[in-house]
Amino acid sequence: MVDRDLHIVVLMGGRSAERTISLMSGQGVAAALRERGFTRVTELDMDREVGVRLFDLDPDVVFNALHGTPGEDGTVQGLLDLMAVPYTHSGCTTSAIAIDKQLTKAVLVPHGIRMPAGKVVDSESLYTGDPIARPYVLKPVNEGSSVGVAIVTDGGNMGQPIGRDSEGPWKHFERLLAEPFVRGKELTVAVLGGKPLCVTELKPHNDFYDFEAKYTDGVTEHVCPAEIPADIAASMMDMAARSHALLGCKGASRSDFRWDDEQGEAGVFLLEVNTQPGMTPLSLVPEQARHCGISYGELVEQLIAEALAGGDTKRAEAIEETRA
Repeated sequence: MVDRDLHIVVLMGGRSAERTISLMSGQGVAAALRERGFTRVTELDMDREVGVRLFDLDPDVVFNALHGTPGEDGTVQGLLDLMAVPYTHSGCTTSAIAIDKQLTKAVLVPHGIRMPAGKVVDSESLYTGDPIARPYVLKPVNEGSSVGVAIVTDGGNMGQPIGRDSEGPWKHFERLLAEPFVRGKELTVAVLGGKPLCVTELKPHNDFYDFEAKYTDGVTEHVCPAEIPADIAASMMDMAARSHALLGCKGASRSDFRWDDEQGEAGVFLLEVNTQPGMTPLSLVPEQARHCGISYGELVEQLIAEALAGGDTKRAEAIEETRA
């Protein structure tokens, strides 16, 4: 049981495209901590003075409720490491790798984790031709929550046309990752303390699980647990747990998948691993935890307990298992 007198700073907000979601996550975490009897909980909206403010607050542990950069890319983690302050979720190196989709592939694919092939392209080059055959997905290399994602098809819908005067990620990011579009179902697996929880299927009403679909009530149906074959669910949960370990994640992570159900198990593709999953009322990790009998407050306290204990140390074991 975590000491109720510890000073816990909930770090949230920041300047990323996911600022609003981070504030919702942080406020929910702070409220849950107070409800569980923690007497010293400080909510801190991150700004350029965050280092000085953290020094003045002198926390025993930080609950990192930031999403996107610089709270999810290793920057804040490095600051907290220098200050010798324990914090929730993944460390500096893991965070820097996992937020970069190409680096994530470089770590996971050699160990048998199936991910879509892709290539990084300059946005300017998209105006003269397609980087890969359509349909394909364009996404920023270093963003989360489906920020700036477009699906480019032959039918003239999402992401069409690509041009300097048309809205799309090419207008906001200099470099993008182009990946083949995987048809089928959108699914996700939360991992908590190294163990996968379950599989959730996401059914957005607009056929695309974008930023709005993730965080607008009623726009996406969550089927938890997903109504999919047991072997497919087991495959995803195994891939999520191994990815969590191989990347060196700690606390909670969330692995997002597409499943082409016409290909069976060979159609399961990991898209990305999120090291700072949301903690809002619509977020998937709290939902899966609740399905497994873990309340929101218990989840928050478990993350803090793991941060104080030093977190997950299973990465080397996972690498050795894949080599065996």
